Amino acid sequence: RSPGDQYRMRIMAPNGLFLQANKDASLTADYGQRTSWGDDDPSVFVVTRVTGLQGEYQICNGYGTTKATPILRNHWSTYIVEADFRFISESGLTAVRIPVGWWIANDPRPPAPYVGGSLKTLDKAFKWAEKYNLGVIIDLHAAPGSQNPFEHSSSKDGSQDWGTTDTNIAQTVQVVDFLASRYAKSPSLLAVELMNEPLAPGVSLESLKTYYRDGYNAVRKHSSDAYVIMSNRLSSPDPTEFLGLAGGLPGSVIDVHYYALFNNMFDTFTVQQNIDFIKTNYSSDLSIVTRENGPLTFVG
Repeated sequence: RSPGDQYRMRIMAPNGLFLQANKDASLTADYGQRTSWGDDDPSVFVVTRVTGLQGEYQICNGYGTTKATPILRNHWSTYIVEADFRFISESGLTAVRIPVGWWIANDPRPPAPYVGGSLKTLDKAFKWAEKYNLGVIIDLHAAPGSQNPFEHSSSKDGSQDWGTTDTNIAQTVQVVDFLASRYAKSPSLLAVELMNEPLAPGVSLESLKTYYRDGYNAVRKHSSDAYVIMSNRLSSPDPTEFLGLAGGLPGSVIDVHYYALFNNMFDTFTVQQNIDFIKTNYSSDLSIVTRENGPLTFVG
């Protein structure tokens, strides 16, 4: 990286030489000269930053395995601890929702750039939940290929590629099967959320229906009573698009997200005032997705 311009950089290949752009539009790793960082140097690339994602992919890819491993393991061991589970239980709450990434199914040796340790952390969370009589909702927050372009789906660069192939969907079902199998015997397994916040139109209705049906069956292979949560698509014009599917699958729940967050007016609200705001201002929205004898509704 240029000491005078962070957006000018050179890329060294494994052979010790730098990539260079050739006049025929090809790239070759054969440039070994020094640089003045000028525009006439074919090994200097000017980077345009188009997004500022700060998710687990960026941490692991940016730091590399050696540095990212202690950073994330310190985070996992200190950010949420047993005392938090005890506090949640003593405060009268009955469940926790824990987000996980698809690579957890390959722990402790997940595919690059991810680092191992997340599965051990989830195991520990289940032990705490059992100790304090809490239910656990396992939430697949990041699906292979990313179901939305945000950092919490572990998008590499703002791209959204989940559901574009049958292989991709099948891989996601395998992750759900792994999680359901591992925790089905725990008295704390309350629910498995098949996916968090798929974004329309990038995630098509048909591909998501296929996945939700297969994911539901994967959970039912191991548990007959755990709830199976299906998240509505963000930006979809129809909040009822999964009611028919979920209504025919016992124990299904529709997850809807109403954000009372990105507005300064909520900064001074108490917990009860926030709850009352949702009940008052979103009651009509909830009535649309809440049907008699239909699936339950989860406001996430």
